[in-house]
Amino acid sequence: MRVEENIYYAVLFDVYAPLLSKGQQQVLQDYLYENLTASEISENQNISRQAVKDCIDKALKKLEDFENKLHMKEKIESLQKENQILKEKVASLKGEKNGTI
Repeated sequence: MRVEENIYYAVLFDVYAPLLSKGQQQVLQDYLYENLTASEISENQNISRQAVKDCIDKALKKLEDFENKLHMKEKIESLQKENQILKEKVASLKGEKNGTI
């Protein structure tokens, strides 16, 4: 998986992890954040490598489906941008008040 894809799925995971099963959460945690291979995950969890691959594929698909339906990642990013704009405006107003502009 490319770095950009990993970041994308990690953000989706942060948003939607509670909607996944505990098993899917653990496998994706290991895969996305610990950068473990399917073989390493299968050894750690005593399941087949194919089961790990299937779990990863299904869980990533679920994350995409959740985002396509709910758009929470998109909404969070929009709110973060708005928050940054407001912080900049507040800082600017504080600067004007203190006569530093």
